[in-house]
Amino acid sequence: MKIAVSGASGFIGSALVPALAASGHDVIRLVRRESSGPSEVSWDPAAGSLDPEGLGGVDAIVNLSGATIERRWTASRKREIIDSRVDTSSLLARTAAALEPRPAVFLCAGGAGVYGDRGDEVLTEESSSGAGFLADVCRAWEAAADPARAAGIRVVNLRHGIVLARGGGALARLLTPFRLGVGGRIGSGRQWWTWVGMPDLVAAYAFALARDLSGAVNLCTPNPVTNEQLTHALGRALRRPTVVPLPAFAARLAFGEMADELLLGGQRALPARLLDAGFEFTAPTIDDGLAQALTD
Repeated sequence: MKIAVSGASGFIGSALVPALAASGHDVIRLVRRESSGPSEVSWDPAAGSLDPEGLGGVDAIVNLSGATIERRWTASRKREIIDSRVDTSSLLARTAAALEPRPAVFLCAGGAGVYGDRGDEVLTEESSSGAGFLADVCRAWEAAADPARAAGIRVVNLRHGIVLARGGGALARLLTPFRLGVGGRIGSGRQWWTWVGMPDLVAAYAFALARDLSGAVNLCTPNPVTNEQLTHALGRALRRPTVVPLPAFAARLAFGEMADELLLGGQRALPARLLDAGFEFTAPTIDDGLAQALTD
């Protein structure tokens, strides 16, 4: 397939693009500078600028663009989080809808945060969306792909859990304190953290490109864990104690509003649609996932 990818140099894109290329796909990277060859297309989502000719003949579009949510949420930062997702998805969806021939599929990254913090409730793709800033962001993010849906393009909104990989994301931030022996649960530790290993995430994107999936798809393992369970598993993997908790009040002092949704809240989400479609996880348990991430 000829596949256009935005966010190709980011945390996920850096793993996905080489895997797609290794599988024989022709990958076109969307870049926010002048393109340096036929494998790149320049665009400016904030200005609504993307030459449709650059995407001519693509079979699929994969949108991974989005500013990190793992920094303190100031008003300007929250606006950037929303715009960096909605503007890119909207521009790509509108451009795809206007292409002739149109691409067959549009995959868009998303988040399990769409469900809000629901405690112990088990969440599948049939569950309603929830409350909170991240839920609002995710709803707008998914709705931005509507022009592609209306044009008959198969749209898949992949609702990621926490992505475990040593090179970035949550795990990279946890490693230093845990290796120093000062890691521990956050708050009560009872909040659910849905997660997925990077190799399984990459495989799920390739699976969604090839299979007849559409709509919301939870991209997480079938075994979510509480923060306390993840804490103990990481301690075991690193052979370090996990006896220094981060109290809820300290998390809020350090991270503000972000703490309640990202650290002290969570989702107990399950990948019902992936499992029903026959997808198999290589690292289904947290011990498997951490072993895989720490040896990559």
